[in-house]
Amino acid sequence: MSAQSPIQIAVLDDYFSITQKHFAALDPAQFKVTVFKDAFLPFNHPATPQSAKDNLIQTLKPFTIISTMRERTPFPADLLRSLPNLKFLLTTGLRNAAIDTNVAKELGIRVVGATETGRLSYEPGTPKPKTRAGPDSTTQHAVALILGIARNIALDDAVVKNGGWQTELTTSLSGKVFGSVGLGRLGVNVARILYLSFGMRIIAWSSSLTQEAADEKAKAAGLPVVDEETGEKTFKVVSKEELFSTADVVSVHYVLSDRSRGMITSKELELMKPLSFFINTSRGPLVVEKDLLDVLKKGKILGAAIDVFEIEPLPKDSEWRTTQWGVNGKKLRATKSPYGVR
Repeated sequence: MSAQSPIQIAVLDDYFSITQKHFAALDPAQFKVTVFKDAFLPFNHPATPQSAKDNLIQTLKPFTIISTMRERTPFPADLLRSLPNLKFLLTTGLRNAAIDTNVAKELGIRVVGATETGRLSYEPGTPKPKTRAGPDSTTQHAVALILGIARNIALDDAVVKNGGWQTELTTSLSGKVFGSVGLGRLGVNVARILYLSFGMRIIAWSSSLTQEAADEKAKAAGLPVVDEETGEKTFKVVSKEELFSTADVVSVHYVLSDRSRGMITSKELELMKPLSFFINTSRGPLVVEKDLLDVLKKGKILGAAIDVFEIEPLPKDSEWRTTQWGVNGKKLRATKSPYGVR
């Protein structure tokens, strides 16, 4: 092996420069690691110019192994077919909707995900510390966004820093209705916290969710199937229309697929109550982004808190980057937070 050229490894989208130490144990005589901190434009997005696609192909063509970060760089069929040297594609987690796994299999490219569900919060080579089990980082971030926008923390902080004081009354979550679009592990985790901590009533919808399944999820989460005070199901399954029209907080916890892409449009968003909030910590393409922007600009809901977008990182000229949210008399809150965990 030493007489051969080292195997080339690409590490993509390492915004925080956290991967180098994890690859440091590799023998440099056998492996050459190249880390890309800056994001590439998504190959399969209609707004991506051909020149950017050609550049991505030429950049990645030399690599035998590519390590991806979440779903930041998509690997659709056309891109995979243009990378003749690629043999091994790593992904964080066991599910990555941005990789065309069928074509990868056809081309003999092995796609391998990490089975660990936690976060590596200690140095490699040191003993793993004993910690109490708690909510995963995505759950923490979702709850933080919900609390932040309900209590108007981001806008009030900006106002105080600019010489002002209080801006408007904040929103109490106690007794309000939380609507979970999707009731998988993350949806259950967030719903459980809001139910126990703030007494929120929980309603949920997904295309295949039944009340029986929701009852089992409530029991598995250590919650009663029926709430003692209201006499209603703790996790009450409703229609998609009822969820959007009833919930004070609508939060998306859904798997992105060809079927679910663009599943939330102006039709659903315009059903929401005027003082409600929309939260998305799942995947940006689940929502028609233009429709959400239009609903917010028209003031049809009180606000939105999101950490996922159709294109990430956000382009410099993205409308989401405006600083005009909630000014000039507009009672609107918008919190945008790039997702990052340790």
